[in-house]
Amino acid sequence: MRGVNLKVGLVVLGTVGFYTMLANSIPQVESDVPTELSFSGTVTPEQLVAAGEELYVGAGQCTSCHGLGTRAPNLTTDEKGAGTIGARCGTRVSGQDCKTYLHESLVKPMAHVVSGYEPIMPDVSRTLSANQVWALVAYLQSVGGSVTVSASDLPSETETAAAGAATKSALATESTDAQQILQANNCLACHKLGDQGGPIGPSFDGIGSRLNAERIRRAILLPNADTAAGFAHVVGTMPTNFGTTMNAAQLEAVVAFLGGRK
Repeated sequence: MRGVNLKVGLVVLGTVGFYTMLANSIPQVESDVPTELSFSGTVTPEQLVAAGEELYVGAGQCTSCHGLGTRAPNLTTDEKGAGTIGARCGTRVSGQDCKTYLHESLVKPMAHVVSGYEPIMPDVSRTLSANQVWALVAYLQSVGGSVTVSASDLPSETETAAAGAATKSALATESTDAQQILQANNCLACHKLGDQGGPIGPSFDGIGSRLNAERIRRAILLPNADTAAGFAHVVGTMPTNFGTTMNAAQLEAVVAFLGGRK
């Protein structure tokens, strides 16, 4: 009997050890975190455009939807005869200039859903700083139009520092409370949880009945590897940097919490 108990104990210890090692190694899997932008009061339109273009084609993940001609409007190429975004942005909403329209489209995307497309655009201010958002606006203006974004549109250094500290504090929180982690990482911007959250991604309610712990973990760290039924149209919109915004303990806390949502 003692021998059986010993074998069982060794199996349990081995299993726990394996998943502990896995949890500590997974957060290094994939990350593409937008680098914070720091501009002085003498920043030029060219500098803003260059920074915005880097975000657009890179860490901002804009090209995962825009430019395909299916899930979201073309921005850097012609959109159904209306031209590029810089050429048409000033005429999209009556009484609203190009700069205002583009900025509002980025931070309040539900206000301007283009006809023929679904409301799947997330609020980019949840993952990008104010400087990054304005750099994107400048880049989009430059694609067929004139750049009117200037240093006066950017927050002051004090405001930027305060916002950065708040974001860092939220994302770097040591809490292992799953719901606090989900809130800090803006997961409820797209996923429903009870009476909270958005409809862009699969609901967290009942997810434990649909996916086991391994698949939930994979969905968090490698969101583009698998596609939930009915959500092919939003593939590529989920950030891929949760392996760096959560530590191993937080990741496993979220996996356990979601796995228990039956």
